[in-house]
Amino acid sequence: MTKTDYYELLGVSRTASDPDIKAAYRKKAMQYHPDRNPGDHAAEESFKLVAEAYDVLSDNRKRGIYDQFGHAGLQGGMGGGGYHGFNSSDDIFSAFGDIFEDFFGGFGGTRGGRGSRTRARRGRDLQIETKVDFLEACFGTKKEVSVTHGVNCEECEGTGAKKGTSPEACQYCKGQGQVQMSQGFFTISTPCPQCHGQGRVIRDKCTECRGRGVVSKKRKLTVTIPAGVSDGMRLLMQGEGEAGEHGGPQGDLYVYIHVNEHKELQREGDHILSEVKIPFPSLTLGCDIKINTIDGETKIKINPGTQSGDVKRLKNKGVANVRTGRRGDHLLLIQAVTPKKITPKQKKLLEDLCKEFGDECSTEKIKEEKKGFWEKLMEE
Repeated sequence: MTKTDYYELLGVSRTASDPDIKAAYRKKAMQYHPDRNPGDHAAEESFKLVAEAYDVLSDNRKRGIYDQFGHAGLQGGMGGGGYHGFNSSDDIFSAFGDIFEDFFGGFGGTRGGRGSRTRARRGRDLQIETKVDFLEACFGTKKEVSVTHGVNCEECEGTGAKKGTSPEACQYCKGQGQVQMSQGFFTISTPCPQCHGQGRVIRDKCTECRGRGVVSKKRKLTVTIPAGVSDGMRLLMQGEGEAGEHGGPQGDLYVYIHVNEHKELQREGDHILSEVKIPFPSLTLGCDIKINTIDGETKIKINPGTQSGDVKRLKNKGVANVRTGRRGDHLLLIQAVTPKKITPKQKKLLEDLCKEFGDECSTEKIKEEKKGFWEKLMEE
């Protein structure tokens, strides 16, 4: 199913600034907020979609990937799952807790009550690198990568408390996470010195994670690399970063792609470049030759009279565009091979041939400006 463009979902242009995107999201979120549309499944789905759009466009790295590759760039997850947005409204409130307090004030924004300062926090993003071969980048592939990241402790289920116990509300701040100090006519709120603003304390810490609720773990993941990626591109694997705090969602994993060079083929955008050397008699008479393309060995026809430096274009033999899927062309630069040593008989034959050609072999006549590769390409 084709996904709606994120910019269209929020009703902003592709050059919209961060404040414009935030304002557009606020308007849409207010429109589809579950508390304003109780029991309306369509509104709930729209609420999740605009949150997904905001999640991507408000993050410079995700936005850069989306602008370059579209939805395909966000599909680097296991089995092609990649970025899959939010499963529920509660996931959105967890991810954008502070934003919702800002947007909605007391209007059911945080779904956690504004009294407690213990909020779910999204985990930290991670980044890794992986190498792919030239042809793998052209046609897409799957790569297994290893990632060491923080995950919720299984022993305490992420609470940080010893098994069989649970964190307790901080008695000093009564679970608020903040304490108030009066100074003249002013009341100032500061983080609780006892629980450091968490609103809870752990009496008996989990021995596995030492009260952190998170442990480091090495995992193997399968990255789906779409056809057409080029060196330096990055893919997003949602939810494969560090574990979140207090039940918050995991961060994301960014996979940077490095493409190995090919010994014969080069790439320029969606086009493949290569060159072939042909003896000058064959260029004059025309011939059939075999060349290597990304699709394998291909037989092509060289027309009589082809000049050294000419460019032959093989339509749709290039790389698939990562956004559109349309393939570029293969551009073949033709170079004449001139023998360095010849026999006396060959020399005599060439001399006779030059006499036969007459002015065609005159250096005075051949005064056309030599054109470069890209100039000839533009004439194709």
